[in-house]
Amino acid sequence: MNIAWSGSTRLLIGPEGLSDWLADFDDAHPAGGSRPVTALLLDPAVANSRITDLVTTELDRAGHTTHTIVPDGDGGPDEIFALARATADAGLVAVIGGGALLDRAKLLSVAHGDERARTALRTTGRSGLLTLDPRTRRTRPLLAVPTTVGTGSELSRVACLPHNSGKRLVMGDALAPDAALLDPAATETLPGELLIEGALEAVFRTVGPYVGNLTDRAVEDALAQTAATQLVRLGGALARQLADGQAPDATLRTDLARLSGLTQSTWLCYGRDLFSTEGWMIANELSSALGIRKMTAVAAILPALWRAVLAGDTRLGSAARLRGIWELLRSADSSGDPLPAEPVAGISALMNRWGIVRDIAVTPQLLDAVARRTVRAWGAGLPMLGGLRAADVNALLTEAA
Repeated sequence: MNIAWSGSTRLLIGPEGLSDWLADFDDAHPAGGSRPVTALLLDPAVANSRITDLVTTELDRAGHTTHTIVPDGDGGPDEIFALARATADAGLVAVIGGGALLDRAKLLSVAHGDERARTALRTTGRSGLLTLDPRTRRTRPLLAVPTTVGTGSELSRVACLPHNSGKRLVMGDALAPDAALLDPAATETLPGELLIEGALEAVFRTVGPYVGNLTDRAVEDALAQTAATQLVRLGGALARQLADGQAPDATLRTDLARLSGLTQSTWLCYGRDLFSTEGWMIANELSSALGIRKMTAVAAILPALWRAVLAGDTRLGSAARLRGIWELLRSADSSGDPLPAEPVAGISALMNRWGIVRDIAVTPQLLDAVARRTVRAWGAGLPMLGGLRAADVNALLTEAA
C-alpha cells in the first residue's frame, strides 16, 4: 500500500508499497542510463534482519546499486557533515534503524546541499531549540524505515542533535522524509519493553499538547482524543500479550507503528500553542543527565506533571481538559481491572500495568543542576518553557524522584 494523503511524507505499507514508490521515484529521477545509486544507512543491530533483506531486495529489483554505511559516531555535527560527504554521489538515501539513526539521516539530507543548514547545525548557543531557515531544502531524497515504535521520526519534521551534553531539537519542514516504509518485519525483534514504551511515548506526545492548551478546538480535540484512546487500546492489547508470554503479533505492531507516526501529523496540533510540551523538555534534560532512556524519564515525571496541572498550574495545562481525556483513556484500557478515575492515580496504575520502568535514583544536587540546565536551554527568556522557573522544575523533579 502506498498512501499519498499521509502528509508531505508518503507512507508505504509493506514491500508492495516500497516497490510502487521506487518505480515512481525512478521515473521522476532518471539516472541517465546508469544504475541509480542508493546510500543505505544501517543500524548494525538489524544488519542481518528480514527488514534489511526486504529493503535491499526491492532496491536491487528496481535496479539500484546499494552502498551500505554503518554510522558509529555520536550523531553530532561533525558526523552529520561526514555522512553528507559519504552520500554525496547517491541519488537516494535510505535509512533502516531507530529514531536516533533516522534523525542523523534527516540532518545529513539537509546538510548535504544547503549552507544555511550547515551553518545552523554548527551553532553553539544555549537554546535547546534550533529552527531551520524556512528556505532550507533537501537535495537528496530520503526513505526512512523505522525499526522502533514511538518516536514517529519517520513522519516528523524534527530531529535531535547532541548539544551541550544534552540534546537539541532541530525543527524544519525540510526534515520530513520523502517516504516512510512500515512493515512488521522491522519490529519483529524489538524487545517487548521497548514496544510498550513506544505506545506510552505516542500517548504522551498526543495528550501533552491536548492538555497543555487551554482552549477547546472541536475538530483537533476529537482527532487527538481518537488517536490517544486507540493508542491505549493497542497498548493494552500489547500488555496482555506480553503478560501471557506471547510474541506481539504482526498486525498489532504494524497498527501501533502507523498510529505512532501519524501522531506527528500537524493536524493534531493545528491552531495550538507550539510550546506546550514542557514535560518533554524536562524529561529530555533528565534522561541526558542520568544516562537513562527518554521514556524512563518521561514516566518518572508524568504523575508529578499531571498533579501540578490538577492543582491549577495553567502554565502546564488545563485541569478540566486533563480530567476529560483521562476519562476517555481509562475507558479505553481493557488490559485488567478498571483504572482509577483520578488521573494521577490512573496514569500511575496504567504504567505499572504496562510494566513501564519509572524508578530513578538521583541526588538533590543533581536535580538542582538538571532544573537549572532545563531553564537555561528552554526558558529564562526563551518561550518554550512557558514561564517555568528553576524552582518550579526542581519541585517537579523532586516529586518524580
